[in-house]
Amino acid sequence: MDLFSQAKPAGDKALSVTQLLRRMKNLLETQVGGVWVEGEVSNLKKQGSGHWYFSLKDEGAQIQCAMFGARKRPGADALEDGAKVRVFAEASVYEARGQLQIIVQKAERAGTGDLQARFEALKRKLHAEGLFDAERKQAIPGFPTVIGIITSASGAALQDILNVLTRRAPWVQPVLLPVRVQGRGAELEIAQAIGKLGRPEAFGYPRCDVLIVGRGGGSIEDLWNFNEEVVARAIAACPIPIISAVGHEIDFTIADFVADLRAPTPSAAAELAVADGTELLGRLAQWRRRLDRLTRERLQRARLAVDALKRGVLQRDGEKLLREPMMRLDTARGRLAQALRAAMDTTAVRLHEARAGHRAHHPARVLERRLDYLTNMRLRLLRTVQDPLIRHNERLGRLRGLLRALGPESAFQRGFSITLGADGKVIRSAALIQPGDLLRTKFSDGETTSRVVDL
Repeated sequence: MDLFSQAKPAGDKALSVTQLLRRMKNLLETQVGGVWVEGEVSNLKKQGSGHWYFSLKDEGAQIQCAMFGARKRPGADALEDGAKVRVFAEASVYEARGQLQIIVQKAERAGTGDLQARFEALKRKLHAEGLFDAERKQAIPGFPTVIGIITSASGAALQDILNVLTRRAPWVQPVLLPVRVQGRGAELEIAQAIGKLGRPEAFGYPRCDVLIVGRGGGSIEDLWNFNEEVVARAIAACPIPIISAVGHEIDFTIADFVADLRAPTPSAAAELAVADGTELLGRLAQWRRRLDRLTRERLQRARLAVDALKRGVLQRDGEKLLREPMMRLDTARGRLAQALRAAMDTTAVRLHEARAGHRAHHPARVLERRLDYLTNMRLRLLRTVQDPLIRHNERLGRLRGLLRALGPESAFQRGFSITLGADGKVIRSAALIQPGDLLRTKFSDGETTSRVVDL
């Protein structure tokens, strides 16, 4: 593009410097507009007006930068000499000096975008696993006596925590486990320290009621160790409640979401961990005054009751007052004695019955009754068996005599005989035999065999 030929006025009149620079400025602002630029900050100047001026450079070039109302601009705290930053700016020209510059709208440390993406990814992962759920968070004890502190031994955060504990609860014993809170590998030290105070007996530390884990403020890079997964999982696995105190109130880390309680600052963490001793003393004094007042009121009521008794029944004759209670006592004593005698008589009767029952069930008595029973049963059995046998024998004798009288033997004795055919049947008629038949004839003392020759 031929800027000068297009800008040349009619009659070959030359442009003024102001006109030229203004056209260059308009062209830059129109054609380039807002862009992200990355480089190293140098020669930073913070004016009393609130405007900051600095250079942004890399290995091959540099450009002047201006940030107006810098303290209100996002990411202004990232600007310091030597810091590598990314800025969103508009290309322009400073007409008074004819100087190319960019007007910075916001800034962030280089790599912040990648860190933010890692932060969001880990946050989504741990949230899906339930590490942020309120149900798994432990309650902070109301009156801890031993508090574990995991932070840098040289940082301001430690002094802030100790100052608050000393002021609010001087009876609390702090247990410091110093760690690095910034730099490569610091997250491993933090996680290991949490694990040690979570199992103090195994490492020779006193058992703490609550732990404070954190550090002072800083950039996202400075706080990044508290965004590492190893620290988050160590906090989630710790059996002791943990208060996270990382950075300032506007800073949020993964540790804040996993911890049982998040404090905006280390000082606030100490205040959340312990009750205010002065407030407790005030409450104790209030309770003591209330207890004194209630005690005095009760004593006063008791005195009034005693005075009323003195003016009433206690002014009468004491013996008269005790007569009726003594009579009731005598009546009760008589009833008690009568009840005791009745109970003893009942017990004696039951004991006598028990002894009689015991004698009746003595093994010797039981055996005697069983022997008597067996003897009776044997006699009954003998009678039951012998009587039918006798009757049957008598009947059998009668039948035997009748058989002898009417049977064939008696006929044999009188000279009769019985003739049988070959088939063993009795021959009762001569018509039943034929010549040649074989016959058997029985006598009283034997039998003979014969054959029929003729009829």
